[in-house]
Amino acid sequence: MSEAQRSLRDYYKEDDVHVREQKPSLIERLRNRFPFLGTKRGIAVVVAVVLLIIGGGLAGLAALPRGNGGRGDSDPDGLIKDDAHFYGQSPAVYPSPEMEVSGSGSSDAFTRAKTLVGRMTLEEKVSLTGGVPSKNGCAGTLPAVERLGFPGLCLHDAGQGLRATDFVNAWNRNLTLHRARAMGGEFRKKGVNVLLGPSVGPVGRVVRGGRNWESFSVDPYLAGALTSETIRGVQGAGVITSTKHFIANEQETHRMQKMPREAVSSNVDDRTMHELYLWPFYDAVKAGTGNVMCSYQRINNSYGCQNSKSLNGLLKTELGFQGWVVSDWDAQHAGTAAALAGMDVAMPVPRDFWGDRLVEAVRNGSVSEARVTDMVVRVLASWYRMGQDEDFPAPGVGMPKDMREPHRIVDARNSSSRQVLLDGAVEGHVLVKNVNRTLPLKEPRLLSVFGYSARAADEQTGQGGGFPDSLTFGAQPISWQEVEAGFTMNEDFDWSDIGFNGTLISGGGSGAPAASALISPMDALKAQADKDGTALQWGFTRGDPSVHPASDACLVFGNAWASESYDRPGLYDNYTDGLILHVAQRCASTIVVLHNAGPRLVDQWIDHANITAVLFAHLPGQASGTALTALLYGRANPSGKLPYTVARNESDYGAVASPDLPDTRHKNFPQSNFTEGVYIDYRHFDREERAPRFPFGFGLSYTTFAYGNLTVTPVRNASTRAFAAGQTREGGPPALWDVVARVSADVANTGSVDGAEVAQLYVGIPSGPVRQLRGFEKPVLAAGSAARVEFALTRRDLSIWDVEAQGWRLQDGTYGVWVGGNSRDLPLRGNLTVVN
Repeated sequence: MSEAQRSLRDYYKEDDVHVREQKPSLIERLRNRFPFLGTKRGIAVVVAVVLLIIGGGLAGLAALPRGNGGRGDSDPDGLIKDDAHFYGQSPAVYPSPEMEVSGSGSSDAFTRAKTLVGRMTLEEKVSLTGGVPSKNGCAGTLPAVERLGFPGLCLHDAGQGLRATDFVNAWNRNLTLHRARAMGGEFRKKGVNVLLGPSVGPVGRVVRGGRNWESFSVDPYLAGALTSETIRGVQGAGVITSTKHFIANEQETHRMQKMPREAVSSNVDDRTMHELYLWPFYDAVKAGTGNVMCSYQRINNSYGCQNSKSLNGLLKTELGFQGWVVSDWDAQHAGTAAALAGMDVAMPVPRDFWGDRLVEAVRNGSVSEARVTDMVVRVLASWYRMGQDEDFPAPGVGMPKDMREPHRIVDARNSSSRQVLLDGAVEGHVLVKNVNRTLPLKEPRLLSVFGYSARAADEQTGQGGGFPDSLTFGAQPISWQEVEAGFTMNEDFDWSDIGFNGTLISGGGSGAPAASALISPMDALKAQADKDGTALQWGFTRGDPSVHPASDACLVFGNAWASESYDRPGLYDNYTDGLILHVAQRCASTIVVLHNAGPRLVDQWIDHANITAVLFAHLPGQASGTALTALLYGRANPSGKLPYTVARNESDYGAVASPDLPDTRHKNFPQSNFTEGVYIDYRHFDREERAPRFPFGFGLSYTTFAYGNLTVTPVRNASTRAFAAGQTREGGPPALWDVVARVSADVANTGSVDGAEVAQLYVGIPSGPVRQLRGFEKPVLAAGSAARVEFALTRRDLSIWDVEAQGWRLQDGTYGVWVGGNSRDLPLRGNLTVVN
């Protein structure tokens, strides 16, 4: 390779990871290195070489040496020391597609955005491609263009809402929609233009993943369905959603660059990318999300926010995304490379990469002005489409810089959302064990309560930026070190220092909200005991508390904490397990309640004869205690289902139980190889024929249900032919969403208590996993009544990603169809035959 070619390659490479300052312009770099290029003949050479390398959508980049032993990319011991080793692993896709009029980029919003941007100077346009330091409590601020009346934008965190509730376990589309409307209304009143959520990445590949709790489910169908409802609800209130983190962002360990170590690379094959990690983003784009956030880590060894394959190729071309791409905070690693790859806005600030240097890049031809124009049109079109140009609060008006200082209070609460929060908390609890009808409780005479997760914090205070401080529990005998004693220690893991020694209502990190008024389990239990005349005893500070022998029932609380920036150190802890066993040995009716931010192993004690009921309370939000007592005392009937599989042993999850750590050769370039493909969670357990402790979709009720009368009906004249070229709209080819078959079944409440059941549809696709979730409905049934549930199967639901044809393909063959109450309890079985 010539020196000129190498220089051009280095300039245009996607994974420009070592850049600390914006590089000089391409022409300047070449002139400095090759003085003859200042002549006319030299300029002709530059043009020829540029065309050679970037012609045909930069296809030439894929043919560059991949560094398999190339000069200078490793030392004699095999340690890779230069990212040149990875060139070409992520295919190059250029140019970045411009926004079109169709779809959610409605004609009016698009036209108005084009008109406004057309009146801007280059400098004004560039100013809207990067954030500025916030003068209020917004996590990110896009500046105003006062000359033209654009007020700027406030971007803020908390995909769980300004008040937290974990809704996914409810498996309830309508409840998710109402929750999203409430969230959108709160954000709007605060002057937040962009809600930084929902999160569908991580999907949950790594079982210990620290941010799994922020996303909906390890199953892409369930995640996509609830993401759609969230986007419709939030944007229906006039607030832009930022669907994140794009893409394959599956572990916190080494997620960010820490020189000389680069961020971890998620190495994903094409079929797995489409059928698992990209799947919920299809739903998000189809629902019209105005924004997508690119992720910190590398994707096939190219950083997520300058990866042209993922941004230009997958998102803007294949999915037809018409919104704008924002970086995760400080996830920008280059200037020109990021702009050309499809990133539109840098947050929280563009540092030295954009700003004046992006203006310079446009003027010297490194980045076209058309590209910058498209970046800004995408931003303003979403602003117009949400109606934020009219009757929208000033950006960040209700977001104080420091909650502890005097500030204007904007009360965003809505009394109508209280019931939504409570319903979400109730349906988010999953009952996994209930022998001898232990629950619901029947006015016990003496109730004993143990475990730190029963009580609220001693203190909850705000800090700058509006984030809650760590919950404070005073001088407690229970220390973090005691609880983590059961975890496997590793120097590559960092430990969260945020308080967990009390009831959990949310996980930690940027997605964690503050509760305006928390009702802890103990608060609610005291009120219930007072009403019933029940004597209460409790102990929260010892692992071996005294247990009154006359206790009618003993409640033992524990939690499993997770947070952004940290992967969970384990899936159980010896302190809590020891406490549970200690109480169970002394109390014949021990009820365990776990507040868990993800799967929690229970096999150390689940089969103990005295442990008669177990509730996975998950992250119930501020209505925690109210929801729990409603369930414990039978005012509500459990209907939640697990959105993940609970294994018997951590090893049952396989290699994905823990985050990937670098081997010696990749010490500075950590690699996470997704060699398991689509086989995570229940797909893995099915393939391995391994029995879980609690299967995906599992959850008990105080009543019983029966299924019957399955019908599978192909839709007449449904098209099953290959898609025509160029027929892509938001969410991919429109025909991808055509219904090709319908499935229906009867669900009956055969018990004596009113209840709701999540009827689940699974399909076995030829050359795919044993079965995959492809539908769910949640009828509410009075005791003794029945309902017929119906599911629509689209072409996408039944297709595989054809790597050779680079498209979704509906195969000829027989597809298994199952309906039942969880992935391992499917009493109804049928078949669907597809003939193209």
